[in-house]
Amino acid sequence: MSHVEQTAPPHPGMGFKQFVALIAAMMATNALAIDSMLPALPQIGHALGVASANQHQWIITAYLLGFGVAQLAYGTLADRFGRKPVLLAGLTAYVLFAALCAFSTSFEMLLIARALCGVGAAATRVLSVSIVRDCYSGRQMAKVMSLSFIVFLAVPIIAPSVGQAIVLVAPWPWIFGVLAIFGLLVMAWVAVKLPETLHPEDRAPLAVGPVLAAFKACLTNRIAVGYTLASALVLGGLFGFLNSAQQVFVDVLGAGKLFPIIFAGIAAGIAVASLVNSRIVGKLGMRRVSHVALCGYIAFAGVHALIALSGHESLWVFAAMQAGMMFCFGLTMSNFGAMAMEPLGHLAGTAASVQGFITTIGGALFGFWIGQRFDGTVVPLTLGFTGFGLAGLIAVVITEKGRLFHTGQPAAA
Repeated sequence: MSHVEQTAPPHPGMGFKQFVALIAAMMATNALAIDSMLPALPQIGHALGVASANQHQWIITAYLLGFGVAQLAYGTLADRFGRKPVLLAGLTAYVLFAALCAFSTSFEMLLIARALCGVGAAATRVLSVSIVRDCYSGRQMAKVMSLSFIVFLAVPIIAPSVGQAIVLVAPWPWIFGVLAIFGLLVMAWVAVKLPETLHPEDRAPLAVGPVLAAFKACLTNRIAVGYTLASALVLGGLFGFLNSAQQVFVDVLGAGKLFPIIFAGIAAGIAVASLVNSRIVGKLGMRRVSHVALCGYIAFAGVHALIALSGHESLWVFAAMQAGMMFCFGLTMSNFGAMAMEPLGHLAGTAASVQGFITTIGGALFGFWIGQRFDGTVVPLTLGFTGFGLAGLIAVVITEKGRLFHTGQPAAA
């Protein structure tokens, strides 16, 4: 009997709504750690003696690299020791190193603390996906992830405003103090309410042979690998946007204090997409929804690049095109993640680790490359969106053996 068909709740002691909210809060620790400091990057750089604005992007990328690398370990540990203790250990590291960021006296110290904070946050990424996969599968899993995303995506919508509000009334280290406090609250919630969701029969031994076998299974499944690579390519565009958002909005488009508000409007496109996805994915299927959305993403990006190249870019054109792209991005990524996990339910922890590592490290490096191309215009950014979107589509076409937009069974692995 599948987990979806069980009469007993898959997460005893918690109602469905609280389960979704907790998963969203776990994922929000990561979004908060990235987006809340975007308005404060120049202030942080100035305080720590960083001369080049492009170097401020390391504050984001250092965190993402730590976040990506650590995911390889968490899945194996969670498959052996259970989800709850490993999650609590990661949240502890997140809180401690967020606090250390607040006390950094040099840019190098801050980057090290940021990377280690990302190492702790990686547990929330791996374990949130693993816990959902322990309890649900297929389209029901995609629905849970979409509902979680609705709550989770409220964080990137409001986080820049929170960061800007903090630096208006307190020194910039308090941004990291807020991260530590939020992490403590999530830790308490997990400790008190979350049951262990790893099924005893799925507990894997911590031995080299089984670990390598699990990694091999994750890296040889056609569907899992294909959609993971496609996710990394598309995510590269988003990370490129995050890296250079402050420079684009303030230095190029003259948004000034409107930056958090316009950023919130753009991020709302992903939240709306997640709500729409939760309503339509059960009827239309993950493949049809995500394939159409990816094509829409590329179309928005291509038109935006043409506008930028023609010299007709403006603040409101940029905001409108980005909002359309983010709507398509939301429909794409939640389904890509669910499809990549679907064939590997018996290895959910390891699969979440491997896929998280590939998507985050790949996306971070692609995004950093885009961000470092910033030349005082939005042309490099829009071309980056278009190029990596097309590369993601090519990966999907290869994965599905040329059969797009279908609702039936995937191409043979």
